[in-house]
Amino acid sequence: MPDSLPHRPHDARAVAEATIDTAVIRTARAATCVRWIAGRDRSEPVVFLHGNISSSLFFFPLMAHLPRRFRPIALDLRGFGGSDPDPVDATRGVRDFSDDVLAALDALRLERAHVVGWSLGGAVAMQAVIDAPERFSSMTLIAPISPFGFGGTVDVSGRLLAPDGAGSGAGMVSPRFLQALADGDASVENRSGPRALLRRFYVAPGWDGEGEEELLAGMLSTTVGPDNYPGDIARSESWPFFAPGTRGVMNAIAPTNLNLTDLVEMEPKPPVLWLRGDADVVISDSSSMDPAAPSRAGAIAGYPGPDVAPPQPMIAQTRAVLDAFAQQGGRYREVVVGGAGHTPYLEKMPVVLEALVPHLDGAEKE
Repeated sequence: MPDSLPHRPHDARAVAEATIDTAVIRTARAATCVRWIAGRDRSEPVVFLHGNISSSLFFFPLMAHLPRRFRPIALDLRGFGGSDPDPVDATRGVRDFSDDVLAALDALRLERAHVVGWSLGGAVAMQAVIDAPERFSSMTLIAPISPFGFGGTVDVSGRLLAPDGAGSGAGMVSPRFLQALADGDASVENRSGPRALLRRFYVAPGWDGEGEEELLAGMLSTTVGPDNYPGDIARSESWPFFAPGTRGVMNAIAPTNLNLTDLVEMEPKPPVLWLRGDADVVISDSSSMDPAAPSRAGAIAGYPGPDVAPPQPMIAQTRAVLDAFAQQGGRYREVVVGGAGHTPYLEKMPVVLEALVPHLDGAEKE
């Protein structure tokens, strides 16, 4: 059973007192923007990987609150923040991103680190750990994308809705939102823009709005286009009549391109902490972004009904894969953060720290 933790208020002084340094480093693959807390070069490295439509800016508060024995380092994935907008080959799943991460570790001369991945960053973290498990002391997944991708599957085993991945990929993105993002329109008046996405999908009702403008700056750093976000769109004969293309972020996380179940068999197995908000409407068993969600199923004509096209059981899929991981000798803990949405580390930070810090400490003792 997952652990449920209550909310506790936090002190914002740590953020104000922390100094964030930034550099763009040239790796063997790309120019990657790196941000870190100054003065902790000899501390234990913890690498943070952000989610879709965001950047490393989202992690500043959590980084500042980590104890000084840790060295928080946040990377901007390609096409986000200050990193180069190199194209994403979606046929590789998220390996363009995870290979960039491993190259950044090389450039930073980090032989081994903890990794914390949120949403898209959770999928990137899983792929990096699958490909180089010896380089990671632990893995923390915060509201991660399912190991079977985002959209287009109908059961716990990751069975496809249609062979071409219909219901996943770049076609999931609202054209109105995409236009607002491309225009940099974060106005309150635009109910289809980035600010609305942040308030309605990233956080649960009751969020205090702290740091909203900085978070929006991270969202607006997203490179928009067919090679980045969201990618190219393929048409499908199956409902909802779009399927993944071959380029861009949303297609990289489509189930025809992404499968992270190799996590089960990999060795060595770092300990895993899985954190999620109980009010998350992005990653859930009935995601509001899934065309088959009850709130959206009738919006696209021709819906075949829940017997054929049920919502993707994202939480159940992740739990099934992590249960199999544990059965093969791994160890994981699931923590459900009460009253939190898709960003529990922003909304209920003390609760997240209460789980994260012992997880990092415990991994170091193994």
